[in-house]
Amino acid sequence: MAAATGLGKARSASSHGIVDLTLTDRVNKVLTGLAVFLVLLFVAYCLVHLVDQPPQSYTAPLCNAESGLAGISAAAAIAAYSYLGFDAVTTLSEEARDARRTIPRAVVLVIAIGCLLFAAVAYVMQLVHPGGIFDDPEIVAYTMSVEVGGQGFADWTNMAGIAGDFASGLAVQLSSSRLLYIMGRDGVLPKRVFGALNARTGTPVLCLVLTGTVGLFGLGISLETATSFINFGAFLGFTVVNVCVVVFFVRNRGTDGVNVLGYVVVPALGVCVTLYLMTRLSSVALTIGGCWLAAGFLYLLCLTRGFRRPTPETRASGLG
Repeated sequence: MAAATGLGKARSASSHGIVDLTLTDRVNKVLTGLAVFLVLLFVAYCLVHLVDQPPQSYTAPLCNAESGLAGISAAAAIAAYSYLGFDAVTTLSEEARDARRTIPRAVVLVIAIGCLLFAAVAYVMQLVHPGGIFDDPEIVAYTMSVEVGGQGFADWTNMAGIAGDFASGLAVQLSSSRLLYIMGRDGVLPKRVFGALNARTGTPVLCLVLTGTVGLFGLGISLETATSFINFGAFLGFTVVNVCVVVFFVRNRGTDGVNVLGYVVVPALGVCVTLYLMTRLSSVALTIGGCWLAAGFLYLLCLTRGFRRPTPETRASGLG
């Protein structure tokens, strides 16, 4: 009864802005809309630039003499960072209407829209400036904005980057604190700390503060290390998901719809791809990720008393 009351309170207060999720949602929409608008404006400037200075080849960004499997796979490990986060919407299943239908659709739409936008912008940028040689690789977008639209437009492009960063940070804090709260509520993490709701706002303030604090510490990490570190967790998670699909097949083979192609062959290929991409990450990221994984395993041992107790399971009532 107390758990149900707490959950209802969390929902009524809209769980995860310290004050209100509705306000968080509106702010995020404004910031994301501004960022997308300025990105599309950047593409428009690039197209105008290409009319005045046509590229030598429209297919070079897709395939050229310098293309190679090693380079493409190494770049894929970095580019994957641009697509991570699509599953964050699942942490809001308890607040979503008709979560069984809307959440899966939202995940697919996030992937599809993000992929198309990323691919289109990257293609146009390669037409304007072929290759990857810049005086300062850290400010590529700014340099190209000056090239196609001038100094004034470049300053507006900077605003798009800042707005996008704030929107991303807001989404990260929203989804991460939500996940911490669920894990605390269901006993995976200490309930008194992570599963506690503020009496006035009905929100997990401690989870929000902890997420923000970790983000502040992350400011001192280089972009390359942060990207590789995040990719380590993502690729490892995707690997485990694919392995679980194969395990599901072993346990349910013979059931209608459970076939070898979809439940063994495709997941096995996924495992091979993600493990290979992990080998392309930096040694620093692999070391930090390995230590974090070891710490998690030790915590699991303590939580289950050496696997003599069942592992606590998290639940999301919105997905049933």
